[in-house]
Amino acid sequence: MNGLSTLLIVVGLFLVGGIYSFVKQQMPKGLIVLLSIAAAMCLVAGVLRLEVWN
Repeated sequence: MNGLSTLLIVVGLFLVGGIYSFVKQQMPKGLIVLLSIAAAMCLVAGVLRLEVWN
């Protein structure tokens, strides 16, 4: 695992926690969807950058 993939995965998990918090606070659905897309992109990018695929 290199530093950038670790950072992307950590940021993605942080955003997932934000999604959970926003759902509990009953924030607008558009904001939750936007946060979900950002979290998914960070997690996918972090996993794809892992060095286990080579």
